[in-house]
Amino acid sequence: MKVLILAAGYATRLYPLTLTQPKPLLPVAGKPMIDYVMDNLAAIPEVDQVYVVTNAKFAGHFQKWADGYAAKAPLKFTIINDGSTDDSNKLGAIGDLHLVLTKEKIDDDLIVVAGDNLFSEKLGEFGKYCQSKNAPVLGLYDVGSLEQAKKYGVVSVDSEERLAKFEEKPQQPESTLIGIALYYYPKATLPLVDKYIKDGNNPDQPGRLVQWLYPQQPVYTWTVPGIWYDIGSKETLEEANRIFAKR
Repeated sequence: MKVLILAAGYATRLYPLTLTQPKPLLPVAGKPMIDYVMDNLAAIPEVDQVYVVTNAKFAGHFQKWADGYAAKAPLKFTIINDGSTDDSNKLGAIGDLHLVLTKEKIDDDLIVVAGDNLFSEKLGEFGKYCQSKNAPVLGLYDVGSLEQAKKYGVVSVDSEERLAKFEEKPQQPESTLIGIALYYYPKATLPLVDKYIKDGNNPDQPGRLVQWLYPQQPVYTWTVPGIWYDIGSKETLEEANRIFAKR
């Protein structure tokens, strides 16, 4: 099983913090955000290789991080530079996924995760669940507030835990359950990414791929345990620092 960490954004809302440092490498409670992603995914024993897709500005930063992390984990890291230099020429998250699948010729089950996702709990059970389903899986989180839910893709699920509805940033959310940037795509599903791109669909925002996929085939869901943070502003970064420092 492979992991792809999406880390090619420029996080302009966090300027000046992210002028010289990519968002996933900003520290939260003393360690980079991306360490929380990797530490928790490392609980899935089948994972043997990690790809990090980033941009021309920060490829060197991630290579240095990967060299350090690989020294303490039996994983192979590959940093992929998508060639973008700013928001005007970025490929978008699904564009980056497509680039990595094409360039690296990935022929294995794949977990795709955003590098700025903060998880407080191990994701070993996510790995087991994905393998038991052998179908696409979307990670969910209950934000507990309808106001908060407006910022995300709000979902509903059926009795079999399959995705029944996905609405991006609704004005009137039907629930507080949201889809997060944690996805599992079994090997057989990966060619559909090429179809998605070639059909001219929006290459940005990774949730759009799931939104396109679930009417065509079953997409299962798995609710993330513990605390999850999406660091999008200085306020959420400060809040995450406070919460994770106590843990």
